[in-house]
Amino acid sequence: MVELIEKLIADGEFTIYRKKGEVMILERKKILDLIRPLNKLQLQKLKEEFLVEYIYNSTSIEGNTLTLNETKLVLEQGITIGGKSLREHLDVTNQKEAINYIEGFIKEKKPLKDVDVIMLHRITLKGISDYWAGRYKESQNRIIGSKHKTTPPYKVSSEMGNLTYLINNNPNKLNPIDLAAFAHHEIARIHPFVDGNGRTARLLCNLILISNGYPPVVVRAKERKKYFDCLEKAHFGNLKSFADFIGLRVEESLIMYLSVFIKTTKKNELLPLSILAKETPYSQEYLSLLARKGVLPATKINNIWYSNKEEIDKHIKRVGA
Repeated sequence: MVELIEKLIADGEFTIYRKKGEVMILERKKILDLIRPLNKLQLQKLKEEFLVEYIYNSTSIEGNTLTLNETKLVLEQGITIGGKSLREHLDVTNQKEAINYIEGFIKEKKPLKDVDVIMLHRITLKGISDYWAGRYKESQNRIIGSKHKTTPPYKVSSEMGNLTYLINNNPNKLNPIDLAAFAHHEIARIHPFVDGNGRTARLLCNLILISNGYPPVVVRAKERKKYFDCLEKAHFGNLKSFADFIGLRVEESLIMYLSVFIKTTKKNELLPLSILAKETPYSQEYLSLLARKGVLPATKINNIWYSNKEEIDKHIKRVGA
């Protein structure tokens, strides 16, 4: 298997092309597919780590004040955090249930229906707003800070039905990342629910990615402004900007997965940019800028950028530094 991967890389089969901000991540996805089936114990540990990070960030984006460690305690030990509201606790545990629902849905290998999206929303708001959980809005709503006018209530049902049709049939032959970004944006654009639109959109995005063999992605709370800016551009016709944003999150997840499932060498070992910078002409700050822009393949672990010597060397060769 290692020999096959090395041959494909040598033949240029796994080249990542970056043009005008577009991130093509076929290289890492093909390598991940080649090493399947993945070690079950390692995969389970990775899923547990993802669960905490995903739920912490997804709920934080919506204003939940539980810290990462507090979120971990609630999820793994069922501990109630003093000074935090019941809603914040339910917000976290509901997202865990929603992800479990996604895993069950994918195992059944059935077409997506609008009732499945409604179920994700129902779980998201369970115990928080039982009246609106799993129910479409009945009056016009808006996105705070956006100039976009959301879909009128009387059109929501038909547009949601159309969305699931497009996801299942993919008439424009979108790749899975673009399809996931499109679906996420459509939930944000339609804004079908009174509350919980963002959490539902991120869940649907991951459902599509996982269904297509990609690892799940995390939209970090610290990236909230950029995330919303890209969504706003998509509202007015620039879906590519948002697809690129999601693509970078996918690449980060793929880097993390491959670092776990491929034998670690001196070249591919994930290290903080602060360490890698010592062996390069660049500062840590400059490497971090390259990572944020998607120029340098990297992933975040505990809010610290990581990459490897191989990617640094590739970048130096590209720019002729």
